[in-house]
Amino acid sequence: MSIQQDKIKELVERRASARMGGGQKRIDAQHQKGKLTARERLSLLLDEGSFEEFDMFVQHRCTNFGMERQHFDGDGVVTGQGTIDGRLVYVFAQDFTVSGGSLSKTMAEKICKVMDMALRNGAPCIGLNDSGGARIQEGIDALAGYGDIFERNILASGVVPQISGIFGPCAGGAVYSPALTDFTLMVRNSSYMFLTGPGVVKQVTGETVTQEQLGGASVHASRSGVAHFAADSEEEGIATIRELLSFIPQNNLSTAPELPTSDPVSRTEDILNEIIPDSPNKSYDMYSVIGAIVDDSRFFEVHRDFAKNIIVGFAHMNGQSVGIVANQPKVLAGVLDINASRKAARFVRFCDAFNIPLVTLVDVPGFLCGTQQEYGAIITNGAKLLYAYGEATVPKVTVTLRKSYGGAHIVMSCKQLRGDINYAWPSANIAVMGADGAVDVLYGKEIKAETDPERQAAMAAARKQEYNDLFCNPYQAAQKGYIEDVIEPRNTRFRVIRALESLRGKRQELPARKHDNLPL
Repeated sequence: MSIQQDKIKELVERRASARMGGGQKRIDAQHQKGKLTARERLSLLLDEGSFEEFDMFVQHRCTNFGMERQHFDGDGVVTGQGTIDGRLVYVFAQDFTVSGGSLSKTMAEKICKVMDMALRNGAPCIGLNDSGGARIQEGIDALAGYGDIFERNILASGVVPQISGIFGPCAGGAVYSPALTDFTLMVRNSSYMFLTGPGVVKQVTGETVTQEQLGGASVHASRSGVAHFAADSEEEGIATIRELLSFIPQNNLSTAPELPTSDPVSRTEDILNEIIPDSPNKSYDMYSVIGAIVDDSRFFEVHRDFAKNIIVGFAHMNGQSVGIVANQPKVLAGVLDINASRKAARFVRFCDAFNIPLVTLVDVPGFLCGTQQEYGAIITNGAKLLYAYGEATVPKVTVTLRKSYGGAHIVMSCKQLRGDINYAWPSANIAVMGADGAVDVLYGKEIKAETDPERQAAMAAARKQEYNDLFCNPYQAAQKGYIEDVIEPRNTRFRVIRALESLRGKRQELPARKHDNLPL
């Protein structure tokens, strides 16, 4: 065998060894936990045969605590580029079979390299996290590595999409990178995120809590809102990431891919003419409205289990990707609270950063009242949503279906926040408040002064009817130009699509400044 063939054989053997990560025994242990390896995850995520790996032979440089005697090619993370549905993406996947996926200085350098390439070449960056945290043997070098990653998360924010998949532990400082990315996905019963683990919590606060209770997927998807998606398996989670990418562009200078559809633009939905209940206090399902107007009834929801009183997610309308924001009357009557405001504001800002038009469906009775909301800063949190809509320069089409009262009317993409096309259904009530509250403020003393109960009731009813006739309809807003038109509900799909088509060439700039100061 020639020297050249010897060297090629050595290369092949080293590649094969590197692909085994920490070895078969540790791979088997990963599988016994019901978890995939880093390379298996990337194989599912990327188009077949598209993965180009970088830095396969990188090794750590630590010489403390016996680490100089233990080296693995790749050093606990697999990095590179590939395609998803033919579109370029940059990826890194932490390998738990090597030192528990712990972050070393060299691992951080590998991750930073692909993040730099994603930013430089204008492509999404996807990180699959499965790590025990900082590599303690490296001390401050590991912490510096986290800082380097976080800085790149910040610089890439709003420039290229960043997606985090949590497929195992993610604790301590490691949680901040996913928190800085655009979307975070977790897997139920096998992934968790927290700043301090159950042991430290017990020691400091005396509280006994499991990993799942403290930072499991169900907790973060429904209570904290840290996770945008919760999957039942790794395979489902990876499929969700692939589907998410089909709605978003490569970078902030491009638009999302269009999806051809046979769903007619002019399709009408008679069910929408009947969906609003006769009683203003009865609910209906906003998902039915969304399904009726988007292409092929396909709606990809974000934050499905968090703040259910507002719905956000992606859809296509005549093939164009759009972001949907809609109040949900079935949950808390669609009222806006702290979590709903945060949820929608974050989504609106993402869509604005990446040139995705916004379609807003409004049925909101106001902001949730009470000490819990006021003490939790509903004022500041509600202002986040107001700010997000007012700042957004992408096309904004708003349809008011029923209630749109007070400050909540303003917050939900009204004309004064530079809404481009604002429509209303005939059932829309656009006013400072509902008739009951308004009559109590305007005529409360007068009505209470009437001693005869029957006349008092008749007087109250007459005043409510007067207020309803004057304000609880869409026509005063239409008369003043605050909405472009009152439309028949069955034609909503056609009218929204035509509005979006007219706005494709929209150009709107913000005043020059270093950066804004949104109410955090």
